[in-house]
Amino acid sequence: MPNLEKPGIFTLGDRSVKRLGYGAMQLAGKGVFGPPGDRTEALAVLRDAIESGVDHIDTSDFYGPHVTNQIIREALHPYPGGITIVTKVGATRGPDASWNPAFSKEALTQAVHDNLRNLGLDVLHVVNLRAMFDVHGPAEGSLEEPLSVLADLQRQGLIQHIGLSNVTARQIADGRRITDIVCVQNQYNVAHRGDDALIEQLAAEGTAYVPFFPLGGFSPLQSSTLSAVAARLGHTPMQTALAWLLQRAPNILLIPGTSSRLHLRENLAVADIVLPADAVAELDAIAD
Repeated sequence: MPNLEKPGIFTLGDRSVKRLGYGAMQLAGKGVFGPPGDRTEALAVLRDAIESGVDHIDTSDFYGPHVTNQIIREALHPYPGGITIVTKVGATRGPDASWNPAFSKEALTQAVHDNLRNLGLDVLHVVNLRAMFDVHGPAEGSLEEPLSVLADLQRQGLIQHIGLSNVTARQIADGRRITDIVCVQNQYNVAHRGDDALIEQLAAEGTAYVPFFPLGGFSPLQSSTLSAVAARLGHTPMQTALAWLLQRAPNILLIPGTSSRLHLRENLAVADIVLPADAVAELDAIAD
């Protein structure tokens, strides 16, 4: 198995994690809704990830809903020492699989308690508030009220650390006036580079940046340059895209997701890939 120490570690508040983690979103059914097609495989993927050295799992109780957290608990509880589970709140799923904002005090409090129950935890390690002003990307809007609710739950001892997702630089700055922000989770990959400046700023501040859709999300990355570089180096395009992210900045934490043990092994092998400078330069130019 790959050596997951190679990409190094980074901190989430007072918790240290290896930079290559696992995202649980794909453990739910199609469209991140309903049960998985193969529950036995979903359980095996989680157990293999932990046995291979992964110590950072990203999830949410609105995946399914409730499905991924319940699978995580079934597969891994009682959790091994050193594992960090990061979840998200701020949305609910409609019966039609829609994604709906859930920012009220009642909805956020319920979400935190649902996460605690379904994960089998007494305190949530990290909770990201997902901004829903625009489900397709960051948009300005005040997060003061919902973030204050989470800060109060943090003071009650139900949340250890707080992060933000799908947010702008201004929202991060405003959020820090309410509570410490230990991580930011936005869409970012080799072709979607809108957060380049934000990543540099967060790196200078020692704050983790966690790109969601690192491989393109529901529409996988398609790039002739990416494919050509990968073929030349003997890796898959997806491995090459993940390796580029690990080398992009030291504060980037990766959470590639999969419901397949084969794909899990391919993702974990990225820990042993070092892209040469000419390959990095070619990949850098994809978004130009």
